[in-house]
Amino acid sequence: MEFRTVVQIPKPSFQIEPLEAILFVGSCFADSIGQRFREEHFPVTINPFGTMYNPASVLHTILRLKNDKWTTGIEQPPRVAFITLGTNHIYRLKETGEIVDNCEKRPQRLFQEEELSVDECAAYLLQVVEQLHSVRADMQVVFTVSPIRYQKYGFHASQLSKATLLLAVDRITHIYSSKLTTPLPPAGGVGGEASYFPAYELVLDELRDYRFYKEDMLHPSAQAVSYIWQQLVAHYFSPRAQQFLKEWKPVKEALAHRPFHPESEEYQRFLHETKEKEAELLTRFGKT
Repeated sequence: MEFRTVVQIPKPSFQIEPLEAILFVGSCFADSIGQRFREEHFPVTINPFGTMYNPASVLHTILRLKNDKWTTGIEQPPRVAFITLGTNHIYRLKETGEIVDNCEKRPQRLFQEEELSVDECAAYLLQVVEQLHSVRADMQVVFTVSPIRYQKYGFHASQLSKATLLLAVDRITHIYSSKLTTPLPPAGGVGGEASYFPAYELVLDELRDYRFYKEDMLHPSAQAVSYIWQQLVAHYFSPRAQQFLKEWKPVKEALAHRPFHPESEEYQRFLHETKEKEAELLTRFGKT
């Protein structure tokens, strides 16, 4: 007998390779998952212009990356991008009418809070995908919705906000799944897509217990984030990437060891040998 609801995760059309560059943009949940990738030696970019919570602000980050870095060649666009959405609420500066990404601790009276509709969220997210594909045609865009609830809205309003995001993402992924039978992939690779990873459902439906939350009862605990990471690895990582993680784990643990006598000759020899193992792994799995 199964004593929990198991969330079914669709098999993606691509696989994450070891030490692959990945972009994370979105809510603080994107920070948590992106940091886990960083700990495993993936050269990730996490919210380069700050944490973004709504679809409009996510688009602002993508446009800045495209104009400031990717178009000028300062950075190369990655093959995989994770977009994590937190809310459909936006703040508009009354003086100019522009949507701001950060109120910068300015008085609340200067801003007007609004809620984006499903249509508006979908329109912003479609632009996100199109802009990403314009800089790299084979980019795989993976949407997630943060499981973090917004107590300040009230829990019912928070659920409505998440539902709006889920409906908008579903619309975008359906648009791209319907396109798969029509366009030819770019020369030398698979065409870019937009898909959904159910982090929201994993926490609310599969874990479904306050022991998987931090003390504020709103943010997922480290254990919950680790479980989501395990599901990502199992469903999105290539066999070679999973092998890298398996071999890297004891080396990472050895490097994290804090000795009583760090200056001792024995520990220095141990550290040197461990770093040699690290370098060998990075070379063998493709990082120069």
